[in-house]
Amino acid sequence: MSAHRASHRNARITARKARLAADLVRGKQVNRALELLQFSTQRSCRLIEKVIKSALANANQDERVDVNKLFVSECRVDDGPLLRGGFRYRTGGKGRVRPVRKRTSHIHVGLDAMAEPVMPLKQGTAAASEGK
Repeated sequence: MSAHRASHRNARITARKARLAADLVRGKQVNRALELLQFSTQRSCRLIEKVIKSALANANQDERVDVNKLFVSECRVDDGPLLRGGFRYRTGGKGRVRPVRKRTSHIHVGLDAMAEPVMPLKQGTAAASEGK
C-alpha cells in the first residue's frame, strides 16, 4: 500500500494512451519522474504530472516524510465511464451511422518512501564467529 496518494477521476483521455505515460514513471524517484513527464510531448503526461504533484503535496503535509526520498510506487490508469452516458453517433458509409465512444479514465498515483538499504554481513565474519 502506498503511503501518499492522489487520483484524477474521469480524466478526458483514453486509458490506453495514458498507460504509456504511467509505464514511463512507475518505480522511479519522484524528481526523476516529474522531469521525464515535463519533457515528454504526450498529452497524457501533463495529466499524470499534475496527479504526481498533488500526491507530492499530500506527502508534504506530513512532517515526518522527506519528499526527496519518495518514489512512485503505484501509477495505474483504469477505464472510466463513457462520456455523456455511452455512445454518440456519426455518419458512416452508405448512409449508416457509426458509434463514437468518448472514453474517460481514472488515474491513480501512490508515493512511498524508499527503504533504507540494509548492509549484509560479510560471509567470512559469520562463519568465523561460529567456528570459534
